[in-house]
Amino acid sequence: MGRVRRNADCRRSGRVRAASADRAPVATCSASSSGSAALSLALASTLQEIELYATDIDSAAVRCASQNLAGLAGAACIQGDLYESLPPSLAGRVDLLLANAPYVPTELIWLMPREARQYEPRVALDGGSDGLDVQRRIAAGASRWLAPDGHLLVETSRSQAAESVAILERHGLRTQVVTSDELDATAVIGWLPTAPRTV
Repeated sequence: MGRVRRNADCRRSGRVRAASADRAPVATCSASSSGSAALSLALASTLQEIELYATDIDSAAVRCASQNLAGLAGAACIQGDLYESLPPSLAGRVDLLLANAPYVPTELIWLMPREARQYEPRVALDGGSDGLDVQRRIAAGASRWLAPDGHLLVETSRSQAAESVAILERHGLRTQVVTSDELDATAVIGWLPTAPRTV
């Protein structure tokens, strides 16, 4: 399993090549996670001179994200299921894939806050029997899109982190678990074996 690193460690050592002047492409890709494009906007506020592709399977989410990204140069919001809507020219060129996929097991959705269950589309909440069905699809396609030194980031939970790591590693990625006590958040970072370790 990848080594767990706290958020402070990542702030000190994290590096993303997308900030370079050659406008390295960045794709935010998920079944239903670009939503309002919050992740995309956060990324764009940190990095400059990037190509950014936010995808979502839900048409309402795409409309909302498109409005929020309207003033951002180099950004596109596209409706589609995971990678299917990304331009083929991005294959092997993506520096950062952000995947905020649903990871709640189907049988536990009823435990989520009522406002989420009432107003969020089911596809944005339901991660399948163990919560990780969409992560499996993301991991399966990641190596086609990642640049040689690109990284995949997937949100997960502390209890699911070990299985999330196993999923990425089964698809040929090296991994690292990152946690934030302040945000009560957990993510797994994956990268190709040939990539230099920069996170």
